[in-house]
Amino acid sequence: MGKKRIIQKSQEELLKEKENIESKMKREVKFTTPLKTREGNIYIASSYNNTLMTLTDLQGNTLTWVSAGSIGFKGTKKATAFAASKVAGAICLAAEKLKIEKINVFIKGVSSGRESAIRSLASHGLKIISIKDITPIPHNGCKPPKARRA
Repeated sequence: MGKKRIIQKSQEELLKEKENIESKMKREVKFTTPLKTREGNIYIASSYNNTLMTLTDLQGNTLTWVSAGSIGFKGTKKATAFAASKVAGAICLAAEKLKIEKINVFIKGVSSGRESAIRSLASHGLKIISIKDITPIPHNGCKPPKARRA
């Protein structure tokens, strides 16, 4: 079978990949809804495969959204805490352009990106009014399977 060779990226390739991700984060955001208040809601959907963040106004109309995949992460890297913090940074840039200062945060899902996304939102200067976990929890669940016949 032979030796397995691990491909190691050079410093230049790593810097190029980082610049690629950061350039996609800073792309222009287009909005259709005029914003009257400086408050909004941020919905974080954090799964085992990806992290999605949606910025809405107080009525729930979507202003913009960002996911780890849209920034440039691929494969299993989309589900990391680092990717979630980059997604939060991109949402903060969009919130600054819309002049949103205060946010309510709604979290759904179970992944390593939950806490890092909230920390990143707070560190980028957004004032967090409330944090609410809206992860769906079954009360009684599905009917269990029948017992196996012998």
